[in-house]
Amino acid sequence: MADTTRLLEGKNVFFTGGSRGIGHDAVIELARHGANVAFTYVRNEDAAMKTIEDIKAVAPDATVKCYQLDVKDSKQVEVVADRAIEEMGSINVVVNNAGNLNDSLVVHMSDEQWFDVINTHLSGTFYICRAFINEFLFNKGGKFINTSSITYTGSAGQANYSAAKAGIIGFSRAMAKEWGKKKIYTNVIVPGYYDTELTRANATDIVVDNFVKMSSLKRAGQGCEYGRAVVFFASELSSFINGHVLEVTGGLETIPPI
Repeated sequence: MADTTRLLEGKNVFFTGGSRGIGHDAVIELARHGANVAFTYVRNEDAAMKTIEDIKAVAPDATVKCYQLDVKDSKQVEVVADRAIEEMGSINVVVNNAGNLNDSLVVHMSDEQWFDVINTHLSGTFYICRAFINEFLFNKGGKFINTSSITYTGSAGQANYSAAKAGIIGFSRAMAKEWGKKKIYTNVIVPGYYDTELTRANATDIVVDNFVKMSSLKRAGQGCEYGRAVVFFASELSSFINGHVLEVTGGLETIPPI
């Protein structure tokens, strides 16, 4: 029987937004399954250093690198991607998880709020994927795992975020059709409501209660559960899955209206 605790032995993963929230938990899960991990953060270097410590606690032999990166900046993306490939030796899996929030009703939303979120989530995903396609072609294959959100169905006060997350699904399906013949996979994970620092800071108790009540499992998700979905797509367990959208939502099917 295959060792399911080391599904990613020898794989090198590049992961954006890995220092906090579900990203932090996911990079630990990847390392637990044998992967070497290069992850990015935007500003909080202390959180990034803590993430390295947490990874090493479960995988002492793993190679771990971290890079400061704002995925909205395509030039930065190219520089960091090249550096990660050089320092890791190669990259086999790329996970797009970097994100932010800048909420407002449409009537009050500024251009800056709109583009801040669109450029982080949607343009950032595009920049990262573009930067690693040649690496995957050189390696004769690779896996992109992009992170959407249940808000792709529409979330009041988050038109920018909803549009970006819906766009990631369309973009990823196009990528799957363009590059599948080259053994380059592109799949999407749709998280539901997860108990993280970011969600706690941006959701009232009433909103959280509604999310939990609308979930068929009647609870919030944990970051390791998102991480296991990442491991699934990164591993050979998903060898015949491409262009797929996997909802890891605990049965939460929609966002309640305000």
